[in-house]
Amino acid sequence: MQINGTTVLYGIIGNPVSHSLSPAMHNAALVACGINGVYLPFPAKDVTSAVTGIRGLGIMGASVTIPHKEGVMTLLDEIDPVARRIGAVNTIQLQDGKLVGSNTDWLGAMRALEEKTDLAGAKAVLLGAGGSARAIGFGLLERGAELVLCSRTESRGRALADELNCLWVSLSETDKLSGTILINATSVGMQPNTEKSPVPVTLLSRFQVVMDIVYAPLQTRLLREAEESGCAVVNGLEMLLYQGVSQFEIWTGMPAPVAVMRKALQTALAKKKKEN
Repeated sequence: MQINGTTVLYGIIGNPVSHSLSPAMHNAALVACGINGVYLPFPAKDVTSAVTGIRGLGIMGASVTIPHKEGVMTLLDEIDPVARRIGAVNTIQLQDGKLVGSNTDWLGAMRALEEKTDLAGAKAVLLGAGGSARAIGFGLLERGAELVLCSRTESRGRALADELNCLWVSLSETDKLSGTILINATSVGMQPNTEKSPVPVTLLSRFQVVMDIVYAPLQTRLLREAEESGCAVVNGLEMLLYQGVSQFEIWTGMPAPVAVMRKALQTALAKKKKEN
């Protein structure tokens, strides 16, 4: 990579962003495709100033992460209909002088799941009621799956279930559930609390596929126990990968080098694990 006067800028805005694996993934993709570009982490406490910077500096594409996925929406020129329905933007593109927002989180989750099973007609149990759960829930319904939402906090869970027009069940009552797919969209099992799982192991044999959006560690207790129970498993790195693949293709108009991006993520994650 050579940075010069024609280098195109991309990046990620959020707070914090120092932990993000996206720079490793996207920079590897830019090099592999021969694009004179660089992808940088931009820590941003104030989303308004960050968007002003994107516009002023002509940054061609930006990822948006916590806590700005909702707040950024009022600052953009256009938002695609899917992102508006989800209520969150994780991707910004500078297009003909306008900042256009979209959401690839749901695409990443669906592509990762579709490598393991057909979603149309599947029964999915989704754990969580945050932004990731919202995007994944939307995607599952778009693909024709039946959805049951489970969360610890009733008010938040019921509110999202009402928006998605699906059934809500308390996380304490998941032992009554079964289905095709179980998805953990909570932070349970994330480092440093790696010994925790959001559901009892006895539940897992009732599902064919188990997905965990947590990627640190790559194999959570939930995924380890799911594999031991005979389930196909999807780790959180796959969702991160495929949402990034969609971003790259939006920004560049080129097919993303998926294998290169996956390897870059795996290498970056292994490096972080070693450092910690």
